Amino acid sequence: MGINKVILIGNVGKDPEVRHLDSGVSVASFPLATSETYRSKDGQKVTNTEWHNIVVWRGLAEVAEKYVKKGNPLYIEGKIRTRSWDDKDGNKRYTTEIIADNMQMLGSKQSNEDNSASQPESAPEVDVENMPAEEDDLPF
Repeated sequence: MGINKVILIGNVGKDPEVRHLDSGVSVASFPLATSETYRSKDGQKVTNTEWHNIVVWRGLAEVAEKYVKKGNPLYIEGKIRTRSWDDKDGNKRYTTEIIADNMQMLGSKQSNEDNSASQPESAPEVDVENMPAEEDDLPF
């Protein structure tokens, strides 16, 4: 038995890439940057940025497609998953992703650069835990 739980607060690195599978299921992916800053022994300010590959499915993917933009601060909750595949040259490739089951936009509409009257202050919450799982729709 184990726990696979990830909580991140960071900034979106680029607009989400959204795909719609043949079954109608949506999946979106985007990078999220988290940074920590500290002072080195000699007093210099050091910032380390970690990039995370975020994947959201179904309702959350639709929310990401409509509301998530590069630079947005987000709260992400989910699980970490590493998967592998063979590239066109037969080499084994790996990627580590955060499969988000909770996503909340942070900040106010005044703090966003793209300020329009139609943009809500935060995206609606989607409860993916009570959505039916469609594991055979996974594209890998």
